[in-house]
Amino acid sequence: MPSLTPTEASSRPVRVLLVEDDDLMRRSFTVALERYGYEMTAAADGLTGLELFRDERFDLLILDVMLPGLDGIGLCRRVRETSLVPVLMMSARGDGLDVVAGLEAGADDYVVKPVDTYVLVARIRSLLRRATYAPAPAPSSAASDGEVLVFGDLAVDTAGMEVSVCGKPVALTPTELKVLLEFAAHPGVVLERHTLLRNVWEYGWDGDSRVVDLCVQRLRRKLGRDRIETVRGFGYKLRR
Repeated sequence: MPSLTPTEASSRPVRVLLVEDDDLMRRSFTVALERYGYEMTAAADGLTGLELFRDERFDLLILDVMLPGLDGIGLCRRVRETSLVPVLMMSARGDGLDVVAGLEAGADDYVVKPVDTYVLVARIRSLLRRATYAPAPAPSSAASDGEVLVFGDLAVDTAGMEVSVCGKPVALTPTELKVLLEFAAHPGVVLERHTLLRNVWEYGWDGDSRVVDLCVQRLRRKLGRDRIETVRGFGYKLRR
């Protein structure tokens, strides 16, 4: 059971924007997360949530998929136009198209309602750790220039946490960056989905591999479709 903490790796409370149209759930999530020390702001619809996001600074967004006005998928897309803030989607259907759509829109993770508070807090903490992730030193076998790992036209600066393709910077979400760093630390090595789930999303064996597949798809769109290779029946590997 997670312990109560007023902050998460910071001298100030973590600011969370919750967008949930169900009054009871919105109030219960707000009260529960405030007990864990999070500074909560809540909205009942997507357009209000977007307005709050644009007017204030938040460390994490929790978005319900089904929202009036602007739904959670559309809100996530609008957020991703300008921000890499961690996004956690909430869905009432664990096996529906809304989960895939949310991840494709740029969400970092999702939970299925009803969700236990301890599970929600664990997912939040995992997302925040990714957002402040510091990688291990680069392996000596990687082609490198100082802290910059180079794979063809792809350069990964592990110290500055920056990525470029053909010299042009590429903006990655914290989750996308951590997945890429996992690949960069093991170039040419096949990483199984459950390994990525454990190392990046901090899931056990029961994690949903769709989060891995959709994150890899997003990375391919940003880095080039041939950079990360699918090894059928096993997982993915970064081409040297």
